[in-house]
Amino acid sequence: MSKTESFVRGTVILAAAALIARVLGLVQRVPLEHMLGVTGNASFTVANNLYLMLLAVATAGIPSTLSKMVSERYALGRPAEAQRIYFAALLFAGVIGVIMTVGLYIFAPFFAVYSSKVPEAILAIRAIAPSLLLFPMIAMMRGYFQGRNLMIAGGISQIVEQIARVFTAILLAYIILQLGYGGVEASAGASFGSVLGSIGAFAVMIYYAFKMRKQDQLEGIDARSDKDHAVIPLTQIYGDIFKLSIPIVLSSLTIPAVYFIDSILVKPLLIGQLGDAMATNVLAILGARAQSVAGIPPILAIALSQSLIPIISAAFASRKMEHLKNQITLALRISVLTGVPIVLIFSTAAYSVNGLLFSTQEGAGIIAALTLGTIFQITMMTTNSMLIGINKANLSMVHVMIGIVVKLIASFALAPFIGIYGIIAGTALCFITITWMNIRSLRHIVTFSVLGNRWIGFIVTVVVLGGIGLLLNQVGIVLTAYMNDRVAFFIGCCMVGIAILLVYPVMLVLLKVVRANELDSYPKVLRKVFRPLMRLQKN
Repeated sequence: MSKTESFVRGTVILAAAALIARVLGLVQRVPLEHMLGVTGNASFTVANNLYLMLLAVATAGIPSTLSKMVSERYALGRPAEAQRIYFAALLFAGVIGVIMTVGLYIFAPFFAVYSSKVPEAILAIRAIAPSLLLFPMIAMMRGYFQGRNLMIAGGISQIVEQIARVFTAILLAYIILQLGYGGVEASAGASFGSVLGSIGAFAVMIYYAFKMRKQDQLEGIDARSDKDHAVIPLTQIYGDIFKLSIPIVLSSLTIPAVYFIDSILVKPLLIGQLGDAMATNVLAILGARAQSVAGIPPILAIALSQSLIPIISAAFASRKMEHLKNQITLALRISVLTGVPIVLIFSTAAYSVNGLLFSTQEGAGIIAALTLGTIFQITMMTTNSMLIGINKANLSMVHVMIGIVVKLIASFALAPFIGIYGIIAGTALCFITITWMNIRSLRHIVTFSVLGNRWIGFIVTVVVLGGIGLLLNQVGIVLTAYMNDRVAFFIGCCMVGIAILLVYPVMLVLLKVVRANELDSYPKVLRKVFRPLMRLQKN
């Protein structure tokens, strides 16, 4: 298999795993939202967002750095050095896993009572804490396997983890409720599903570790025979790892950090306006519904644009600036063009999506607002990856930190006037700020334009499709007078989705946002969509 084929295959595997993980995450949250009640959903939201942020702190960036270091050592014929680096990474993961698990268990009352104002979340936080024992180690193993070009190990472990977590979370919550306990205890059972998910993922990684060891023996790759390069001081290894990974860690913290900030801000900022019970309900809606739905639109756009990042990195390294300009333009264009229709579907059909999936019809506005802001999340993540690809991870880190500050200031400033929508607006402003600074920094290196003089046509397309989506969503609402509500909402969702997906590419071609002379540079899946429509475009 060539390097290109291997890279494409690896990208497809990881993108598929990410898609399945997101979908399973939504599958989990829908029944749990019905089962846990307001307080249980708020407790689960606080525990899950805190866990995701700590997991990102413990693992994000280091596996990618480990992958790079291991790959380089094997390429140079130094397997013992690679194994030493791998050992150091596992040792760090083991230590940090114990520290974070014990710390989260001990400080659960602080996070629940004083930070989030949801004292009922203590049990859920403590139930999810043991999952941090294994997940840092799993992340290091995924990084090692990626360095050995075995992408499938990480992909399958991620899928097994999600299946085990989703199934056990729902099952445990159901059993606890059947035993006569309430939503708070059930949320702890659901949180414990992450622990069982980590065990499933770890079992997969152990299987592939043994499989790779046997493969190395068959190929005559023996780290023990490489005595010349075997001993590297652990301090040197950790210095190299952290120097490369800390900026990536901080850059990748944006989404977990924003969602964690929301978990600890919603009740303190809204309790004076709404009262304790209503503020808890808003937090439950934000976490159990809005954040789950808003996680769907970025999947396809990020998967498509990420496949271009190594090309951008190679172009920058070889100083092929014209090629770099074209690839940055293309990556951003694909991110926007593929992200917008999914954002429009979920935001305009938010009322129908909410009525179809969840237990009540309240909270549709929160879902729509948070989902609408994900278009800037998509551009933020894409441009962050570009800066990392051209060795500007430190800049990306600084921009993320500034964006988080903007998020905090905007949330505190706007929440007293527009409540939860002020906090959501703070999130959007965070993403917009980071995107703007990233693009400005990229333009200092190479000039490029995302859509150039096509923005008017693109905006017209978005406005028209937004109107179509809202109109068809209203048709779905009207249908509730004539049939079962969920059936009507399902029809409404289907009408919105089909109409936007059919009309969107046609309008992009008619308004010359997408042009025939650039189609060859687009990914194959987009060429198949747009090429038959080009006959509609007049020269």
